[in-house]
Amino acid sequence: MFHIAGVLVQAAFLPVALLLAAVSSLLAPGELRASQDTPPDLILYNGKVVTMDPRLGTVEALAIAGERVAAAGSTADVLRLAGPESRTIDLQGRTVIPGLGDNHYHGIGGGRGVDLSRVRSLDELLAKIAERAAVTPAGELIVTNSDWHEGQLREQRLPLRDDLDRAAPNHPVVVVRGGHEYVLNSAALRMWQITEKTPEPPGGKIGRYPDGRLNGELVDRARGLVELPPRESRTLEETIADLREEYRKLNLVGITSIRYPGAAPELYAALKEMRKRNLLTVRVTVLFRLPASVTPPALDSVLSRWAVAPGEGDEWLKVGGIKLGVDGGFEGGWMRRPYNEPWGNGGNYYGLSTVDPDRYREIVRSLNLRGWRVATHAVGDAAIDLVLDAYESADAVSSIRERRWSIEHAFVVAPDQLDRMKRLGVLLSVQNHLYVAAPSLVRYWGAERAGRVTPVRTYLDAGLHVSSGTDSPVIPYNPWWTMYHFVTRRTISAGVMGFEERVGRMEALKLATVENAYLAAAEKERGTLAPGMLADLAVLSRDFLTCDDSEIESIGSVLTIVGGKIVASSNQVR
Repeated sequence: MFHIAGVLVQAAFLPVALLLAAVSSLLAPGELRASQDTPPDLILYNGKVVTMDPRLGTVEALAIAGERVAAAGSTADVLRLAGPESRTIDLQGRTVIPGLGDNHYHGIGGGRGVDLSRVRSLDELLAKIAERAAVTPAGELIVTNSDWHEGQLREQRLPLRDDLDRAAPNHPVVVVRGGHEYVLNSAALRMWQITEKTPEPPGGKIGRYPDGRLNGELVDRARGLVELPPRESRTLEETIADLREEYRKLNLVGITSIRYPGAAPELYAALKEMRKRNLLTVRVTVLFRLPASVTPPALDSVLSRWAVAPGEGDEWLKVGGIKLGVDGGFEGGWMRRPYNEPWGNGGNYYGLSTVDPDRYREIVRSLNLRGWRVATHAVGDAAIDLVLDAYESADAVSSIRERRWSIEHAFVVAPDQLDRMKRLGVLLSVQNHLYVAAPSLVRYWGAERAGRVTPVRTYLDAGLHVSSGTDSPVIPYNPWWTMYHFVTRRTISAGVMGFEERVGRMEALKLATVENAYLAAAEKERGTLAPGMLADLAVLSRDFLTCDDSEIESIGSVLTIVGGKIVASSNQVR
């Protein structure tokens, strides 16, 4: 038995679609065959094709015509569709899956700052900064890249002011950690005139040693006390070249779609040009970032400057909505219960609310009335309370159900919030932060609360739509690390945490494929390998469904196809 799309009308292969529709109406499913005048362009056979379509299950072969899957079934039946010009690839038993998505991708990381991504101890980190200081004129600013976390260090702690002073006493140093924290040395504190008397800005935290001295930490809105030099400007052609290389790396691990949670108009312009030139090798959903300072009366002015419409675009590049935020990150998630001591400051520290709640609610209502989909960063349960309040207020005026509104991250949830999420049709966009950051989260929130981050099993059991991603470069972009963590609940340096929140391998694969497509409102186009769907797929170096747990992290793609075109391959397939 094999399956052929019967009613495909996409212009990319309209003659094939019409032919198959006609044949489907005349023959029983077991007798379906295509005319040799309109053969598929590519056939993959002798494999284990996990279609993620419950009607098809796992098959041996796929036929691809134009941009889409034309047939799925046994090797013998699908090979009968081949014509003289059809390319055939023997999968040699390898596993094929729909292309993976990343639901929360900022970028691949790297750049011109000091690279801390590979350091594994505090001494290594400080040595990297000292190396840069040795070739930098005294007094000149040194900045690190952001794609690292103290969870990767043997000491399981941040480098603080005194540490940085030893590494670079004659240079101002700003260590950028993720998207929510800077750490400054003494010279940098002097450079920006930050002292023990500097007031903490609303939604920000200035860190101190136990004796009251500044320890160099600036969390969330407190980072606004520092004005880092703008990134080196890039021409359009340079930006496009950078993105092409970035997407090539994503293709090599099987990623075929990404979602930017807060992009700038300049990035969108570059992506539009890439789409125009047919240079995209991943499908891109863009959420625009609304500045935190925007007030409801200024909203229309900001939206008009973007000159984009909600939902504009096509299957390659689409505007997916607007990203907002209401709390901090690891060190600033807004909780109902105070942080663990000593970070909890005697039971008075609950994290950071980074917005005025009334203004946030009004912005959400206003965006809904203007037809915009909203996604909100919310780490803690108190932050989720505010998000649900605002979403319910917007829904009371104009329904947001079936509009694919989302909460980004949702580390810590309260049981009473689950039904509210389901009633509103809220989607959960989750990532594998605990895998890297477990020791820090235990210090901030205690072992019990940290162990529930992120409660994927709880969300699935509540009947919620959950998709997966990485938050790269905060967490490395490899999707297999995410699936390894969700399946095993193992972390890099703190063992297994929250074992009861683990999911099965097929469930993890669904989060990265079917549910990512649903989040992007593209489930009729991608996410499965059923006939008629876009031919986005990855041929894996190992079988994710059967390999040992220890092998999951090192899975890659030996052949990645997007829209019927090979975008990454190795010499393992012919």
